[in-house]
Amino acid sequence: MLEQRINEVFGDKDPTGFGTGWWSGVLSGFFGLLAFGAVLCLHFPQLLSSPELRPHYPMYLIRLLIQLVIVGAIFLGVMSAMLRRKKVLALTGLLLSLGATLLGGASVPINQDLHNGPAIGLDWFLLDMLLMTLIFSPIEVLWPAYPKQSVFRSEWLTDIVYFLSTHLPIQITTFLILLPATQLTAVLNIPALTNAVGHLPWLVEFFLAVLVADLAEYFIHRAFHTVPFMWRFHAIHHSSKSLDWIAGSRSHIVDDVVVRGFILIPMMLVFPHDMLVAYLFFVNLHATWTHCNFGPTIKWLEPYLIQPRYHHWHHTSQKEAIDKNFAIHFPWIDKIFGTHYLPEDKWPETYGLHNEKIPPGFAR
Repeated sequence: MLEQRINEVFGDKDPTGFGTGWWSGVLSGFFGLLAFGAVLCLHFPQLLSSPELRPHYPMYLIRLLIQLVIVGAIFLGVMSAMLRRKKVLALTGLLLSLGATLLGGASVPINQDLHNGPAIGLDWFLLDMLLMTLIFSPIEVLWPAYPKQSVFRSEWLTDIVYFLSTHLPIQITTFLILLPATQLTAVLNIPALTNAVGHLPWLVEFFLAVLVADLAEYFIHRAFHTVPFMWRFHAIHHSSKSLDWIAGSRSHIVDDVVVRGFILIPMMLVFPHDMLVAYLFFVNLHATWTHCNFGPTIKWLEPYLIQPRYHHWHHTSQKEAIDKNFAIHFPWIDKIFGTHYLPEDKWPETYGLHNEKIPPGFAR
């Protein structure tokens, strides 16, 4: 098993707390991998960067970020090598950062005229992985709901592959997600309605956008649980036996495309483009956070906004909570439709599927 082999090569029996060189080694390898991938994107921008994102890149800041990541990988690699007996992690980070530097680093010029066409979204994968890791990994390490759960828990590699699988084919998935909504919008579009909604105060408009999206999400999500054919796809998302931010990426491409496409249909009919962008940014952060291994809960906010404890109960294999908590943002939607479940001050004891088996690994 590849995951076990990676753990054996890079892991050891020494302590992994702060000051032991473990975390500096992990971060060195992580930053080194990001730097190497980013430099490859500079060398092959037509193939490896998303045409939809290219016009929005402030290249000065992107190059600065690449340089900082390279320096960070070198600094952390040296620190890990000094502190830890086993040097594999440190050397990996140093070699990757050295490779990125030898390939030209952040100063690689883009000497070709870029145009729309087939591309792999490696740039989107690297940026999103960096952002999500910097936001959510620290809070999981510092304030975990399950302190004994390792960052590199069982099946962590499978979930990274799922994360990769939703980012690299971004052109294909974006086309499939947008297709139903764009076709319906062309026929059913009511400009007066979109214009009226666009003149509402921004916070009111944003709240309405989240509400419309969550209602659509509730019904399609519930269908994926109750229709046997649809459940066969969605069961993959529920097969994680441990939950953290990366586990939220475990989703079959059919599940992912149908859910997002269904949500966009009412939103594109009602809301202007800038509100769709704002919602997509919000849902990316909020949905990732609700999967986190993050213990603190704002008690007074629990009835109004979904937090990790609430969504964790949706992922439990405990019989009393199965097919509950379908909403993504507002728990009171589940109360309205009779699917709300949140015991006082308790977290689930078990996760995954109840009396069902799914083959391990991404391909199977």
